[in-house]
Amino acid sequence: MNDIKALIKRYQLASLLLLTVLLAVVFPLTLDIFRLNLVGKYLTYAFVAIGLVMVWGYGGVLSLGQGVFFGLGGYAMAMFLKLEASDPITTKIQSTPGIPDFMDWNQLTELPAFWLPFKSLPLTLIAVVAVPSLLAWIVSYAMFKRRVGGVYFAIITQAVALIVTVLIIGQQGYTGGVNGMTDLKTVLGWDTRTDSAKYILYYLCVVLLIGSIVLCRWIQTGKAGTLLLAMRDKEDRVRFSGYDVANFRIFTFCLAAALSGIGGALFSLQVGFMSPSFVGIVPSIEMIIYAAVGGRMSLVGAVYGTLLVNAGKTFFSESFPDMWLFLMAGMFIAVTMAFPMGLAGVWADHVVPWWNKYRQAAARQPRKVSLNQKAKP
Repeated sequence: MNDIKALIKRYQLASLLLLTVLLAVVFPLTLDIFRLNLVGKYLTYAFVAIGLVMVWGYGGVLSLGQGVFFGLGGYAMAMFLKLEASDPITTKIQSTPGIPDFMDWNQLTELPAFWLPFKSLPLTLIAVVAVPSLLAWIVSYAMFKRRVGGVYFAIITQAVALIVTVLIIGQQGYTGGVNGMTDLKTVLGWDTRTDSAKYILYYLCVVLLIGSIVLCRWIQTGKAGTLLLAMRDKEDRVRFSGYDVANFRIFTFCLAAALSGIGGALFSLQVGFMSPSFVGIVPSIEMIIYAAVGGRMSLVGAVYGTLLVNAGKTFFSESFPDMWLFLMAGMFIAVTMAFPMGLAGVWADHVVPWWNKYRQAAARQPRKVSLNQKAKP
């Protein structure tokens, strides 16, 4: 048993190292800055997919509203960037200088109170994690403490995504409405549109993503990860053993929300805008597809699934603009039918057994001894 665990651990480490080399070395050396920026945008979605591996793959709870937490983190960062872009010196043409342009268009005369903390970058970074986590705690505490799960929880999270989207669009004077927040250019005077800034933001995203994978893997290998798997398969037995199932699920759901918020903040930095189109039901379902294609039990697989789906979307929309949606649907169906456990299942079921057989065959082959080699006494 110990040998098996050591073997699994070694392959997981190898897959993480391979992903790190791919993201940190291969992509920057082979892609131009435009394509690399696209990959950076894809990686921000991977934070959501990693969170879904924890809450769906390990926790057994399907959430159809992860786009809400991605959007909240993105809006938190966008609010800071928008306030910096609304400096009084650069907005003299406004009737009320010093406030975002969409507030001026909606005849607001002063900055709302809930915008004031976003004048500070440290408070903004705290809000990127705290705001999604707080909403996740409210939703999960209300549901899991009442033992609401399964399909009912999925529908409720979908309803939350719809409510938040309608709220953001309806409060145009405070959130920018359907257009969102645009023209986000600088961070503390640092221009994020230059090529060097795009490289820095890309590597920042890679470092945080790898760190998130390591954190989640540490949780999976500990007692919490074992209990999550046990709760997913035999919830009543875990509850009768004296563990509070609700608290473990609340923690996992809040962790997934925090990771999604970090991804949303990085998206605002790299792309330069944030809108309600990333908050609603459709993007939330797309994020489920990322985890499903990569393998909902694999953290590294979730990243590959995110890259594959988004790269396919970009390729099909550029090459076949009239029918790219049909091609994407066909790709999803083909991957699901061919690889029910996702890309991680292909690795576990085919690549790893083949490598083990190769190593065993190589070990059984006799060593070739040179004719000039003298026999040892």
